[in-house]
Amino acid sequence: MENGKPRRLDYLVLFFMIILVPLAGEPKIHPFAGDFANFRVSFGSPIFLLFLLWLNRFPRLFTGTVAGAAVTLFRTGLDTFYGLPPMEAFILHLPNFFYYFCYSLFFALPSLNRRSIYEQALGIAFWAIVAEVFASVGELAAMNAISYQQAESFTFGMLIRLILIAILRCFFILSFFFLFQLYNTEMRLDRKTKEKNRLTMLISGLYEEVFELRCTLVSAEAVTRDCYKVYDELKTTAQTPEEKQLAQELLRIAGQCHEIKKTHQRIYAGLRELTKSRRVDDYLPPDKIAQLLIHMQKKYARNLNKEILFFSHVPKQLPPLNVFLLLSILNNLTANAIEAIDTRGTITLTIDGGRGDNKLTITLENTGSYIPPQRLTKIFSPGYTTKFDSSGKASSGVGLTYVKHQTEELGGHIAITSDGKDQVTCQLILPCDKLHKNNTNQGVQP
Repeated sequence: MENGKPRRLDYLVLFFMIILVPLAGEPKIHPFAGDFANFRVSFGSPIFLLFLLWLNRFPRLFTGTVAGAAVTLFRTGLDTFYGLPPMEAFILHLPNFFYYFCYSLFFALPSLNRRSIYEQALGIAFWAIVAEVFASVGELAAMNAISYQQAESFTFGMLIRLILIAILRCFFILSFFFLFQLYNTEMRLDRKTKEKNRLTMLISGLYEEVFELRCTLVSAEAVTRDCYKVYDELKTTAQTPEEKQLAQELLRIAGQCHEIKKTHQRIYAGLRELTKSRRVDDYLPPDKIAQLLIHMQKKYARNLNKEILFFSHVPKQLPPLNVFLLLSILNNLTANAIEAIDTRGTITLTIDGGRGDNKLTITLENTGSYIPPQRLTKIFSPGYTTKFDSSGKASSGVGLTYVKHQTEELGGHIAITSDGKDQVTCQLILPCDKLHKNNTNQGVQP
């Protein structure tokens, strides 16, 4: 019944229930005459049931008590405003409290949250009818008990009328229930889609991180080897205590470099396992990959306050490809294009499945920037960059190096051209069998 401690939002919803349930009870009909003429049928109970199902972090009886008190006090205040003595108005509407209390009492019995949506609907329908009938009987009994004069007896015909009213209101309640469940389902699917897209982009970014880490491992190995070589030479030629101490210091530094390398090797092994052991469902059709890429890069462009229009031309009949490996390449190229564009421009992604040559041709073209001819030969050089942050610090310059490395590891080719005025075109040609999900090697390792 209770699903944890109530949150701030639950108290806000409870506040709205205190306001809405009494108001919903004002449009009403009176199905009985005579001593039970004050008994009313309104929208109060179906609205209350929706709140009762929503506020599952509160005990049901607590929710019913609050709703009953709110309705009783509201109607008492309303009649007092129109001239009825306060005590008389309170006694007149006190049975309303027992209606909501009895209603919540019956919904405190079943546990509906762990069932399927259809079982929940049937359970809610059944208990709503039962709760409606017995709550109405409880309200009528309370009217009879506090009446100053002998009231007429409750008849079987009145019971039948209450049951029919309960069944009719049950359909009204179920319609709201299914709309509420549909809304919740859409919200959950939207959250899952966003989370899946976020994780996809995160894992695709790991490919570049693994590449950079492997480059660091190579450098750490070279530094360790060079330090030990200098130590060995210095130890052989050392004559003075100072020279011998310096040799030992070099040995200590070589040992520290070795430990750093070992730590990086462990990290590298874990990251490489993440990027190589992909499942079949980690492959998507190229048009879906393009949609995901553009969706994420639009946010990046807006974050940089740039007006960039994105276009894609990708046939839908192409087979699924390794989403993480392909995104790691395209993310770098697209982000570079966004950063190079001054204020506004266009980015167009075109993917062609080839014409029987088992090659995937990817073309990324952007307007709003250009590359001078003298720089075209340097853009793939490790560490080369023309991008600097606000403090004047240069970027790592490893993005295009990684793209070229991955393309060649896959057995492909990359070329970047520019008209020198307002356009840059990058073309990749990749073998399809290295990206398909039936590839036994699961893609080339970074």
